Amino acid sequence: MSIKIKLAVLLLLGVLLTAMTLPARKPAPLTRHFLYVAVPGIRDYMGYGGHGLLVFDMDHQHRFVKRIETRGFHPNKTPSNVKGIAVSVPLNCIYISTIETLQRIDLSTGKIIWEKAIADGCDRMSISPDGKTMYLPSFENKIWNVVDCKTGDIIKKITGFTRSHNTLCGLSGNYVYLDDLASPWLKIADTKTSTVINKVGPFGNFIRPFTVNGRETRVFVTIDSLLGFEVGDLKTGKKLARVVVEGWDKGPVRRHGDPSHGIGLTPDEKELWVCDGFNMRLHVFSAVAPYQQLTTIPLQDMPGWVTFSLDGKYAYPSSGEVIDVKTRRVLSTLKDEFYNSVGSEKMLEVDFEGSKAVSAGDQFGIGRVTR
Repeated sequence: MSIKIKLAVLLLLGVLLTAMTLPARKPAPLTRHFLYVAVPGIRDYMGYGGHGLLVFDMDHQHRFVKRIETRGFHPNKTPSNVKGIAVSVPLNCIYISTIETLQRIDLSTGKIIWEKAIADGCDRMSISPDGKTMYLPSFENKIWNVVDCKTGDIIKKITGFTRSHNTLCGLSGNYVYLDDLASPWLKIADTKTSTVINKVGPFGNFIRPFTVNGRETRVFVTIDSLLGFEVGDLKTGKKLARVVVEGWDKGPVRRHGDPSHGIGLTPDEKELWVCDGFNMRLHVFSAVAPYQQLTTIPLQDMPGWVTFSLDGKYAYPSSGEVIDVKTRRVLSTLKDEFYNSVGSEKMLEVDFEGSKAVSAGDQFGIGRVTR
């Protein structure tokens, strides 16, 4: 045997021995993606998925996975209207507000950790990015409750409102945006002090659903009586634009009382998707001035909300469709374990590694470009 061959054999043996003595590498953790849908999430109508927290597998055509039993009942023991849904990733918990109560559910076990009755009721809340603090509006009343996410205790109250409603914490964690149903002004509160420090507007009418971009420089609001949206500058507090949906009539709607109840910004902040309750459609606009109207997507039912997957691949209107954002194509509709259609205005994505949540979306379609 030549010297070269002997050296090659020795080298190969050395590599094999080294590989045998090294500790085995753990496989990279597999991230799984699920859509959590709280029902009844369209008023207290049981025909859109019944009662509970429904889980769908986003990695496998949004097939139904399970129903988690929840509480949240009217005094007469019938299921109460779900008003909001939010996640604390550090606490590995999901929260559901109903008209009367707030409940905390463990994401690993599906067990209810606590349910608390809240004086003056609950509406659509938002949780700070660090997962510690919740901003919980009373049910169309005069305050926002600042809540400890771990205990459910009320830390502070933010006052000065008439009909508190939708709530959105910015991605920076520095500000929370507060929508009063009886005001054309969007209020901005400092999360360090839980006090209102600024306002944006006045908009053309009372504010309904809204969304903000990732850098927290723009707000896009729907308002009463407008089929379309308005735009505000979060830094100067001024209204910048009013955009009307062209080519579609404004007509009566079955819920919410206004033509466009629901607006979402795609995570890449390239598009705005606006609900049209009368025509049962989503209208798609470019998200930069002059806000070009791009297309429209027909839906199976009246939309009252829209949100997106974290990667921006899917759009989820409250009417129950799963829409491919790029192609605008309806891929499927959400179905429960009995193959009944599911619809809700309160849904979001939760991503897991094992049984631990590692990231979560938001019930609002918020922008996620931070630079």
